Amino acid sequence: MVPHLVTSLTGPINELEQRILDSTPAIERWFRLEWMEHTPPFYCSVDVRNAGFKLAPVDTNLFPDGWNILTPSMLPLAVQAAMAAIEKICPEARNLLIVPENQTRNSFYLSNLAQLRRIFHMAGLNVRLGSISPDIKKSVTMALPDGESITLEPVVRNKGRIGVKDFDPCTVLLNNDLRAGAPGILEDLHEQYLLPPLHAGWDTRRKSTHFKCFEEVSKRFGKLIGVDHWLINPLFDKCAAVDFSTDVGVQELATRVDALLAKIRKKHKEYGIKEKPFVVVKADNSDLRMGILTVRDAKELEALRHQVPGRAGAGKDVSSVYDVMLQEGVLTSERVNDAVAEPVVYMMDRYVVGGFYRVHAGRKVDENLNAPGSSFVPLAFAESTHLPQPGVKPGASAPNRFYMYGVIGRLAMLASSYELEATDPQAEHYA
Repeated sequence: MVPHLVTSLTGPINELEQRILDSTPAIERWFRLEWMEHTPPFYCSVDVRNAGFKLAPVDTNLFPDGWNILTPSMLPLAVQAAMAAIEKICPEARNLLIVPENQTRNSFYLSNLAQLRRIFHMAGLNVRLGSISPDIKKSVTMALPDGESITLEPVVRNKGRIGVKDFDPCTVLLNNDLRAGAPGILEDLHEQYLLPPLHAGWDTRRKSTHFKCFEEVSKRFGKLIGVDHWLINPLFDKCAAVDFSTDVGVQELATRVDALLAKIRKKHKEYGIKEKPFVVVKADNSDLRMGILTVRDAKELEALRHQVPGRAGAGKDVSSVYDVMLQEGVLTSERVNDAVAEPVVYMMDRYVVGGFYRVHAGRKVDENLNAPGSSFVPLAFAESTHLPQPGVKPGASAPNRFYMYGVIGRLAMLASSYELEATDPQAEHYA
């Protein structure tokens, strides 16, 4: 299924598509050279928004789940990418341990683990699932809706290495974003590869650091193909230690929101864009308690304060202080069956391997779609992102549009590699 756009793609995005297609050899060479200098994250997914006048990533996940949404036609490409990634890391690898999220009773998430297990099994590895949850004290087998089953085993540590009973892996793949912090059992592993590294977890990672790196990448890419990097880069700012329970804390945030909105208005005026700008306010460390606020005017923050947990009277154990990131809001012009939609691009090693559309019938074009009530339309990117159709009128070809999304996804992945290098706690030892 190819989602349609509410309005035909015109103006800046048409020009961007044409530039990308005309520059494909230069773009692919540029990526190739970048990957010679930088190590891509083992895998990631990127939420992309297409406003018709702007195409940009709005979130990058370094511990992607949802692999079960991708279609069977995507599997061969994912398996090839998995082979390439493992070959670089541990060519003689035989055993792979996948460490999932601790809350794993959700059948959708378990199906995601089953798909990951399938991909790496087809890539030539013995795969087991090892849980670090204190609730998993013995092997637990759970049935999946499609008739499959999955077995979780408690992780054990022995002589600085982790595994499960009678299974010693060369590589440990985290499908756990370490939101609660990195447990000691995963630290200081001896001659085992832990992917992604511990500092990719949300206990240390910050969205603002990622988008600072993306800004750098987008400037260089814009220069390469001769376009304004704003067309692919969401403007952002950050505000540390915002106390939503005090007027002073909210006032400082309001001042920064005003400043960011002014920058967006300036770009809208430059391109003759009539849409009203908005800013998305979210926790810099992806704290799920805070949620996501959409603000079109700084004055709205006062009314929105009640949505943030931790205000006075909410309980002494609930903090009202958050480090927040302010991000330029990007509309989505995509529709699936008249419901608002956005593409999500999946990558492994340096390759685009698949994707899907996140669809939400109850949300508007300027709202977050990653919310209860969303559904998914799988879409195999395998052919369309690598076989664009030069010469076709811009905005008219689905493969060209998907190729663009694959390019944006890879730019976000490259920004993630910059980010992980900059935040590597071991890097200072080698400086």
